[in-house]
Amino acid sequence: MIQLDPPRERECQRCGRRDVWDDEVRNWRIQDDSRAGDPFCIHEWDINGAYQPIRG
Repeated sequence: MIQLDPPRERECQRCGRRDVWDDEVRNWRIQDDSRAGDPFCIHEWDINGAYQPIRG
């Protein structure tokens, strides 16, 4: 059986902001407010072509 394996964490390669997935609100949240990154950054997340979202 094929299952989707979505990312649970992501980090911006430009400003260092780190987010984690929150199942309760079904959205990303900033992991650490002290590392919120640049509010004007066009985030470039570390999820790229090497990430495999399909299991099975």
